[in-house]
Amino acid sequence: MRLQLKVWSGAGVCALLGTSAVSEASPAAAMLAPLPVSALTSEGGEGGEGGGALSQYRLMLDAASDPSYDGAALQSAYADNVQRAYAEAAVAARSLQAAIAALLDSPSDGSLAAARRAWVQARRPYLFTEAFRYYDGPIDGPQTATRAAGPEPRLNAWPLNEAVIDYVEGAAGSGLVQAFDIDLTRDSIIERDQVSDEADVTTGWHAIEFLLWGQDRNETGPGARPLADFVAHGTANERRREYLRLLAALLVEDLDWLAAQWQRDAGNGYAREFLALEPHEAVGRMLTGPALLAGHELASERLAVALDSGSQEDEQSCFSDSTWQDFAWGLAGIKRVYYGRGEAASIAATIRRLDPRLALEMEARFAEAERRIAALHDPFDRILVSAPDSRERRNAEAAVVALQRLAAGLRDSGRALGVLVIVPGV
Repeated sequence: MRLQLKVWSGAGVCALLGTSAVSEASPAAAMLAPLPVSALTSEGGEGGEGGGALSQYRLMLDAASDPSYDGAALQSAYADNVQRAYAEAAVAARSLQAAIAALLDSPSDGSLAAARRAWVQARRPYLFTEAFRYYDGPIDGPQTATRAAGPEPRLNAWPLNEAVIDYVEGAAGSGLVQAFDIDLTRDSIIERDQVSDEADVTTGWHAIEFLLWGQDRNETGPGARPLADFVAHGTANERRREYLRLLAALLVEDLDWLAAQWQRDAGNGYAREFLALEPHEAVGRMLTGPALLAGHELASERLAVALDSGSQEDEQSCFSDSTWQDFAWGLAGIKRVYYGRGEAASIAATIRRLDPRLALEMEARFAEAERRIAALHDPFDRILVSAPDSRERRNAEAAVVALQRLAAGLRDSGRALGVLVIVPGV
């Protein structure tokens, strides 16, 4: 499912953002450039989506209102941080790959538990990188003359139709694992990914998760795929084992590619393109990623939608019951974009100089979002089935509001820096 915004003129953007888009301290901030803004796409659900990009992020202010700061230093620090984050995610994925290899080499309760722990642990550094999305960067951008299409739909697609991958309750012969007439290869798996429906996912984190845990039919715990499914005996088991190997290798391959795209010395990488951008264009992208992640993806698609439906199918990491960390580590990634890794050049430091009041407000909004996310818990299923007036549901609804307020603050931070950040619904 995609969320598609219209093409907006400067006046249209003002109407979309409302009166709050005009800084009280700087009335001239309302004077947006009357240039068209290209369509922005953001996903609902993850599968089959691409990020979005605004062709012009800069707010055209008069000379007296245009904020003065070192945008080039901000984009340089950001590029280095993104490269480091993807490299760390790739290292973590290799640890998962090794744990899966150990499970398949010597299936036991211990090696299965270790592989499951490795999935949970390896996923955290990847979740940290989700704040680098939504602006047609290498993770979710379209194919270009110098770059392949971003691998995000292949890495993190959800919701997931389990029956496309392996057996499910009531359909013992379903899935690619049971399709004995199809050779299981890297290419055959990719070719069947999300072909007829975005939920027909065959690759990525959640396909691996389902193969390790199986369906989650328990409101108090994760899935419980039996160890016997991983023993090297029988055609289905051999195919399941090979499927896991291939998916782990593909995960590492995609994360290595992303890390390479952000290498400064990569001739055809994205880092050179990003560092060559006009600084306002780069800063706009930097803030669009975390703002959309907080206000649309985490608050709406992953939390509010699940609360409304009450269905485990709308819980992102339902098979492992580790959904809480999806929010916690996603928020940590948002915070890292804003505060940096301690560099003098950071969005937070720049906002403190340009708008001290907003800087204090952002500190409060980050603290509130962290507090509200900490109040959530696993298994997430229990929140979804809780009564409308339960403390669990009230905590989750408060987290939605806190994430939306944080997104609004990131939008306002963009305005303080002279760039346009649009967050649907915020």
